[in-house]
Amino acid sequence: MDSLSVIVPCYNEEAVIETTYRRLKSVLTALDRETHIIFINDGSDDRTLEILTAIAADDKTVKVLSFSRNFGHQAAVTAGIHNCLTDLAIIIDADLQDPPELIPDILSCREREKANVVYCVRRSRAGESRLKLWTARKFYRFLNRLSEVDFPVDTGDFRLIDSRVMEQFKRFKERGKYIRGLISWVGFRQVPFYYARDARQAGITKYPFKRMFSFAATALFYFSKKPLLIAVGLGFTAVLIGIICALWYIFGKIFGYTHAESGWTSIMIGMIFFGGVQLLTIGVLGQYIGILFDEIKERPEYIIEKEIN
Repeated sequence: MDSLSVIVPCYNEEAVIETTYRRLKSVLTALDRETHIIFINDGSDDRTLEILTAIAADDKTVKVLSFSRNFGHQAAVTAGIHNCLTDLAIIIDADLQDPPELIPDILSCREREKANVVYCVRRSRAGESRLKLWTARKFYRFLNRLSEVDFPVDTGDFRLIDSRVMEQFKRFKERGKYIRGLISWVGFRQVPFYYARDARQAGITKYPFKRMFSFAATALFYFSKKPLLIAVGLGFTAVLIGIICALWYIFGKIFGYTHAESGWTSIMIGMIFFGGVQLLTIGVLGQYIGILFDEIKERPEYIIEKEIN
């Protein structure tokens, strides 16, 4: 049987991490295969690392990677994949919104479908606001329209990947990762697994609106050049409108059907429109230049301060 690791990124999860471990361990113990758990402490400033250290001291199948500071969820998942040596890996968050008890069914789905990736699709999402549900649903569909890659909608990082996918993932050098997008980009055989997502067991979400917006921007600018084409289209439209307005006023002056010198409103509207287009275009270009700036520095994506087992 293929060996399995469960990758669990953690950030300030002291209220739930022991329960997460117990539920994971109960599920993995029942499996007829070699299993491990990789906890990644993403610079928590509560008792998360202390609890994980105690767990790892009693259970040698538990590996703990502790970052020197908070590097973010995607960096934590990346570290887990980089340090995974088993045939299969399942990525799951520590907050228990994604039930560990589904792992046997996910493994069965993988074996039945002979898949390299099993991505988990949320039929429902308990405990989340209507605004978050609406924005998440619209974001995935909007991203698919702009991206050169088709992403499964209504999914997160909860998924199973095999060694072939992990091997290819370890070749990626970019620092700003949108992992569910990268795994889709890799290809191979990928199949859905539908489930109902539970409410968060304890604590608060680690993805408030500001962080969600930043995450969405990373997904958009790393997987699509269409914002540049949109900026070009807006620039072309602005130039076309400018030419039409100029011709209108020129011929109006000649033939006497307009009085351009008295129309300060039209001047202000034109200035605001063209200025807005220019700022939008510069902003889009700035995002791509900023990505290049971050990438060429080649700083490490994360720094591991402590490693247990």
